[in-house]
Amino acid sequence: MAITDWPKDERPRERLLAQGAAALSDAELLAIFLRVGVKGKSAVDLARDLIQRFSSLNQLFAASQNEFSLIPGMGPAKFAQLQAVLEMSRRALAEEMKQASAFATPGAVRDYLRLNLAGLKHEVFYALWLDAQNRLIAGEELFRGTLTQTSVYPREVVKKALGHNAAAVVLAHNHPSGVSEPSSADEFLTRELKQALALVDVRVLDHFIVAGQSPPLSFAERGLL
Repeated sequence: MAITDWPKDERPRERLLAQGAAALSDAELLAIFLRVGVKGKSAVDLARDLIQRFSSLNQLFAASQNEFSLIPGMGPAKFAQLQAVLEMSRRALAEEMKQASAFATPGAVRDYLRLNLAGLKHEVFYALWLDAQNRLIAGEELFRGTLTQTSVYPREVVKKALGHNAAAVVLAHNHPSGVSEPSSADEFLTRELKQALALVDVRVLDHFIVAGQSPPLSFAERGLL
């Protein structure tokens, strides 16, 4: 049944306007983005298929164009629209962190990192460079690895810090396995980077691990810094 045949108070767009976006399910929000379904399936049915195919919204957002296009009805135009929406979300969160201390908006920091790192099939090491007021200067991927490891070079991290004239940094990396617990190697690397950056007066404020659907794990909150 087409969504236009549903009772008005059950249609996703009408429900969003009446109750707000938070009232809708993931599939209903995605259906509004899709706008139309395909033969035999409404936009909501198609949205459910997409979420089931990729297991989560994070995995869907991280899908390549080829992976995305394997779903009937999903072509380059829809992929481009989705990437545009995601990039606008990233930029909006970055603006929020540039206007005030990043730690005045901890939710924005975690959301920004999840949008950039969650769902990736390879490990990435990331940095949020901050000024003396802890406002965002730039977010930057520093190193990219395999499913199991990445090589992070403290000397290169220090060079990047100096290049941005940063006063502080929030480090982050993802665990494609979906397990957010830090390894002994993660803890050792954090200590090594903290010591190296201290030599150029750059403070390491936190190190986040982004994994699966859980909120990013904070080393600072765990007492690991």
